[in-house]
Amino acid sequence: MHLNRRTALTLLGSGTALNVPAVALGQSKTPGQVTFAHGIASGDPAADGAIIWTRVTVEDGFTGDVELKWHVAPYPGTEAVSSGSVMARASADHTAKVDVGGLEAGGEYHYWFEGPGGARTELGRFRTLPTGKTDDAVLAVASCQLYPGGFYNAFADMAKLERLDAVIHLGDYIYEYGDTGYGTDIGRQIGRLPVPTHEIVSLADYRQRHAQVKADPHMQAAHARAPFICVWDDHETTNNSWIGGAQNHQNDTEGDWSARKAVAMQAYFEWMPIRDPDPLRAHEAIFRSFEFGDLATLAMVETRLLARDQEVLPRSDLTPEASSAAVLAERDQPHRELLGREQSDWLEAVMSASVAAGKPWQLLGNQVIMAKVPGPDLEAILGADAFAAMRAAMPELYRNRLDEALVRYRAGVPFSLDSWDGYPHARERLYSLFARAGSRPIVLSGDSHAAWSNNLHDDGGRLAAVEAGCTAISSPSFGSIMPGIGVMLQKTADEVAFCDQDSKGYSIVTLTPGEARVDHVTVSTVVSDQFDRGVSGSFAVSAGFDGGPWRSA
Repeated sequence: MHLNRRTALTLLGSGTALNVPAVALGQSKTPGQVTFAHGIASGDPAADGAIIWTRVTVEDGFTGDVELKWHVAPYPGTEAVSSGSVMARASADHTAKVDVGGLEAGGEYHYWFEGPGGARTELGRFRTLPTGKTDDAVLAVASCQLYPGGFYNAFADMAKLERLDAVIHLGDYIYEYGDTGYGTDIGRQIGRLPVPTHEIVSLADYRQRHAQVKADPHMQAAHARAPFICVWDDHETTNNSWIGGAQNHQNDTEGDWSARKAVAMQAYFEWMPIRDPDPLRAHEAIFRSFEFGDLATLAMVETRLLARDQEVLPRSDLTPEASSAAVLAERDQPHRELLGREQSDWLEAVMSASVAAGKPWQLLGNQVIMAKVPGPDLEAILGADAFAAMRAAMPELYRNRLDEALVRYRAGVPFSLDSWDGYPHARERLYSLFARAGSRPIVLSGDSHAAWSNNLHDDGGRLAAVEAGCTAISSPSFGSIMPGIGVMLQKTADEVAFCDQDSKGYSIVTLTPGEARVDHVTVSTVVSDQFDRGVSGSFAVSAGFDGGPWRSA
């Protein structure tokens, strides 16, 4: 995709909050009539509390801090059991977070904020994590919510769920593109173009893009419904990011990569209901775990900025055949990594402790698809005539890309090199880690804009884990230009039990001591806010995998 770019961009922040006077000459001394235009959110639940978040909107000209009151109560309209004050600091874009503690395990609570002049947020609710015997858990899994890609109907549906313990958000909460970039053809039709209109690079840019997403009413409803457990993927910085750069970052026009990454992370920590980074660890190290009583452990990992090697890219200076050979040779380098040693050691300790405690389920919150997915030979699958008709119906740009992809796929290049398929040795090391821990986890994945139920095997053929991938909230999918591609992948990929590349929505994972179930929820449209709810596939697996891998439910 060729995007129009600004030729000069200025970074407005360094990732470090500046200590500036609250009031300067000519600036307002009071915040005036404040509002809470970006709603409320909770996140990172614990057995005794959770993070609660809001952002206060002040009148133009005020650059000082704003004191807010916060309250937590067991039921709407009842007396608060925990209260306090927090500063919405100008240096943090007038966002505020509170790490609430001292609550009962496994309880549902309601919370709200109050500001000057009687301003008050709506009520939000969160459920603390259970301890001890736990009968069940209900988790939503979401990712990939391109604002101009469509309405957040999936979040509207999620907000109405009768039971929801937490939302596991696997990234691409915002996208970096401007109003001529990815998905904006849809946004232009439905009045959802990105703000700011240029590609975001500075601290002010990233803050503004987060603010636009948080102002969406369906987004606010989902945040108010349940705590989010979040991790970024690539677009919270820029497309296909890795430890040393990104596909969509050019140093000559967009400045130093480390500076852009720093301001993107600063805006993320300001605007998301996530615990602030540990001062003893790199800000990129947001891996952490959550315990759901004696039922399950959720380990959230980071696969973008902390340790990832650069994605292997086709070579434009070679013939397609030679380029494919070069891609496969580089992909097969044993050193290529996604997690890194520190994170891997932490993950093994978390999973081993969960298994030792007798918990039937270990869940891995991970950004990208883990299954082995060969690139499909579409001509062989469809037949020559049907393939020719499909190809003829595509715009010329997509026809050319399809032709290039077919050469790679026939040479053995996998469907996606940005997923774990681009890092096969790292994946095999991870499967060995699972085995040492005594775990066959449920891997939760986002990024692909498709719903998946996959059975993951190591290179020796052992069932190492199962995978539940959620589709996009609103971001375009391969199915948009190639309807039915998901069914084709099911036919050609041994590990893929189910793939829906056509629908938008999210997934629901329901755990009991004996069974885990995933329901792939769909919404009928994202170009209108009137939609029908559906389920494109449901799958279950028994604890201990006694009944084998995913089975249709």
